[in-house]
Amino acid sequence: MAYLELQQVGKRFETSGGKDYEALRGVNLQVTEGEFIAIIGHSGCGKSTLLNLVAGLDQPTSGRIVVDGETVTGPGPERMVAFQNHSLLPWLSVRQNIELAVKAVHRTLTPKEQSDLVEEHLALVNLTAAAHKKPGQISGGMKQRVGIARALVTRPKVLLLDEPFGALDALTRGRLQEQLARIWEAHRITVIMITHDVEEALLLADRIVMMSNGPSARIAEVMTVELPHPRRRVEVINNPNYYRQRSELLYFLNQAKQEKNRIPVAPAIASSSLEKTNLALGFIPLSDCAPLVIAQEKGFFAKHGLTVTLAREASWKTLLAGVVEDRLDAAQMVAGMPLGKSLGFSQSAPVPVIASMVLSRNGNAITFRRTFCEQGIRTREDFKQYLDNRATTVHRLGIVHPVSMHNLLLRHWLAGANIDPDRDVELVVIPPPQMVANLDGGGIDGYCVGEPWNARAVHEGLGFVLATSLDLWPAHPEKVLGMKASWAEAHPKTHCALVKALIEACQFCEQPENRAEVIHLVSQKSYVNADPSYSALGLSGVYDYGLGETIQLPDFNLFTANACDPSEALWMLTQMARWGLIPFPRNWKAFLERIWQHDVYSRALEELGLPAPVVGYHALTLPDGRTLDPTDPLAYLNGFALKREVTITEVKLPTGQLVTL
Repeated sequence: MAYLELQQVGKRFETSGGKDYEALRGVNLQVTEGEFIAIIGHSGCGKSTLLNLVAGLDQPTSGRIVVDGETVTGPGPERMVAFQNHSLLPWLSVRQNIELAVKAVHRTLTPKEQSDLVEEHLALVNLTAAAHKKPGQISGGMKQRVGIARALVTRPKVLLLDEPFGALDALTRGRLQEQLARIWEAHRITVIMITHDVEEALLLADRIVMMSNGPSARIAEVMTVELPHPRRRVEVINNPNYYRQRSELLYFLNQAKQEKNRIPVAPAIASSSLEKTNLALGFIPLSDCAPLVIAQEKGFFAKHGLTVTLAREASWKTLLAGVVEDRLDAAQMVAGMPLGKSLGFSQSAPVPVIASMVLSRNGNAITFRRTFCEQGIRTREDFKQYLDNRATTVHRLGIVHPVSMHNLLLRHWLAGANIDPDRDVELVVIPPPQMVANLDGGGIDGYCVGEPWNARAVHEGLGFVLATSLDLWPAHPEKVLGMKASWAEAHPKTHCALVKALIEACQFCEQPENRAEVIHLVSQKSYVNADPSYSALGLSGVYDYGLGETIQLPDFNLFTANACDPSEALWMLTQMARWGLIPFPRNWKAFLERIWQHDVYSRALEELGLPAPVVGYHALTLPDGRTLDPTDPLAYLNGFALKREVTITEVKLPTGQLVTL
């Protein structure tokens, strides 16, 4: 049970002009007793407002805050705050400033007990020798330690720190951070700290809360820090997880900064017949975001009455959250995401999300660290032999999302050589743009990702490619257009217009004579932000495995065959169930009919004057030689010797009409 809980917390203020300003909206957070939480985000994201609400210095406009089963209604000694400016009384000594808090809170203690408590906390922050000095006679770091001791001496249930070291020099800040870490490890009180310093957050926190930009700020993402306690700076920076997670935090902050500085696009005049004309669409900086980029840059969205803002997301996790929380109308999604989210993958809350067209096929590769190539590893069988000879070494491989084709195909590839992807290696989720940095920093030994991040590792001499999509499953579905089922039901005409624009964009991307322009546009700073030579390796049809020569792979990226094939979706369901990500739905046909839709795509083709393909179930054979018979998917699933325990359950289907046009 949560010790501190924020339940749908919102806060509004009335500005000097009489207007209503929403600082926070729908903030939910559960904190266990003794947990250290750090909150990061840019100025104006509501961090201090949130801290003041927990302290009881202000009250939420909506929702509530609960500490140890009691609703917070005002300030109290069980929640003490250490501010950045330390707020010491200048006419009192260090000892007297701490005594003031003791006498206010611990009134039932004897004078001797009160004095002992003061001395204990002076020693705790190494200020016994300066106890007689006044604030004007000590350094900024010492003042900050007095503020922390004054807060701790009250024996609070929750310690709230508002950038306590923000105004200090780097050396003093580092010393105080480690001292705070030692104090927390010794006493394990619950701490919430605001900081702008990602290194500080990683050194101190159990979890890091990332706030979105304001107004209407919310929790965008929560990161669990994968570093063991106790932590010391020298040891932490030598842990490979440190650099991977630091990169993810910096990437989030950079994306938030770009979003904050983005100039809003003026609405275009659009057809009044559409339910909604201004859309926000999410994407991840990968070469195969090309259909969205081309639809925007070549005017296909505008042609069909849509004004679109393309939102570059920090990770697939934040992109999915944006759709679920209605920040995004729709998004480019990894193919398994609508299926997995609708079923509640990895025990997450299920939310009906549909796929209405395939945006791209193929496009992935498995890249390993260059040193493996130098040791003669060229195949998964070579890697298996290498692992057998080094059973005690943990090798980490990066994936972009638990239900992505990257994860499912990498697992399938490893298992084909009798490598257990959960026991023989460790799979870690990393945003695509951070893969190369983590490979370079030693955090991972390889990854499965889309371009241009394999090409960049090859060009920089960091890695080589063992297999591509064409080796794993030629023409597999890779990215789809995904959205909440409730959004699709509420906006059928807008949905159809969106699909029509993307069909035309996909046709443009597929034409060889357009690929040079596609590469140029996709590589721009506002999209993938990469050297065009990296994007060119996949999109141009020429590919470099990093083994000394380039080869022709004209089908490396495909943007046609956009229909949602139910047999392909069925294969994804079997693989998610195989690895314990979801239970296999007993009513899988009815489920796929609701989630893996075809009707809007067919209608869009009809309105464009294009023929609609016949879509239905068919046998599916992958390069491993196994055939998925859609009349008996459980036989296919149970035929794998290497798998987790498979569960089967009846799933609840989304209500409402599939499509209304």
